[in-house]
Amino acid sequence: MPAQDKQDKSENKGQVSLWERLERPAPAPRSTLTPRRIAAAAVELADAEGIDAVTMRRLATELGVAPMAAYRYVSGKEELLELMADFVYGELTLPDDTAGWRDTMRTLALRIRTLILRHPWMARSAVFTLTPNQLAVPERTLTKLSGLGLDADTMMTAVRTVTAYARGAVDAEIGLLRLMRERGWSDGHETRSGLAPQMRWLMNTGRYPAFLRYLGEATRKDDAQWQFEAGLDCVLDGIAARMGI
Repeated sequence: MPAQDKQDKSENKGQVSLWERLERPAPAPRSTLTPRRIAAAAVELADAEGIDAVTMRRLATELGVAPMAAYRYVSGKEELLELMADFVYGELTLPDDTAGWRDTMRTLALRIRTLILRHPWMARSAVFTLTPNQLAVPERTLTKLSGLGLDADTMMTAVRTVTAYARGAVDAEIGLLRLMRERGWSDGHETRSGLAPQMRWLMNTGRYPAFLRYLGEATRKDDAQWQFEAGLDCVLDGIAARMGI
């Protein structure tokens, strides 16, 4: 093939999205490698060792293929992350029998938390992507909000607010779990004991009376599920009051 034709083909590939390419009829198979197999292996590697462990060369080794084999489907790490995100979001399903918008939103937030706790590298992977399985999530929630008399901007604001709360809350939870793992602390008691010198000094300054009261009176310091759901209910109450739904 002439050099110019090769260059044109390469440039055209870069202008077509990953998902559009994958929708096209597949070429005659030359191996058992598929986009799903690539995504599954990459996600398994990221779950076990973190997102930094996922490289095209390491992935080829895990798959038992030539280093360049995966490039038949993805152009590099950025598209690989798209493939991984889509694979993971395929696990996030919403039931058809939710009672209404609030039940749907609550279920969405709880399942986002479960999803990211299962794949903690997702909290670090802040790459903006548009994938079929990701878009299926707001599609379902927006559908539940339809018919409530809200305009399109308001509906999307509600969805994004709940999603942002869920991701932000679980990100903080994962950060604490990561610290505990690094320090070898197994539970909340060991964590508080390990942080006691810094906390004791800070509280003794007298600058944080409200936080000191929290430390003395709170009974759910280690109940991450309750904390998440209580905060979520505050968000949903706010949406309901603000939007009159």
